[in-house]
Amino acid sequence: MLGFSTLLLIPFILASPALSICPGFNFGIGNVMSLGNGVNRWNVYDDSCNQVDGLTTNQNPCNEGIFGCSPPPIIFNEYTNTFTGLRYACRTDPNSGVCGNDVISVCCRNDGN
Repeated sequence: MLGFSTLLLIPFILASPALSICPGFNFGIGNVMSLGNGVNRWNVYDDSCNQVDGLTTNQNPCNEGIFGCSPPPIIFNEYTNTFTGLRYACRTDPNSGVCGNDVISVCCRNDGN
């Protein structure tokens, strides 16, 4: 039998919003992860923190076709989905979060491009 305090908590648990890394956006791009020997990785996550795309390279990520970059201070300002070819505009967002240990650097959404 459930106690009174447990019964009071159930509605709050059921009503709590789902966690999202970039509210109102389609994707979030994590910070650079060094894999050693000059190789770096950037993961792309959906809004539920599922890794859905990414780039591993020892080259400039701005020249690899998946990310577009702004003038200094450089951020990824565009993401091209490698599976669908759809382009997404990206920007920093104060509501972005963390996926595991990966801090989200920019949030991306399809603005009709």
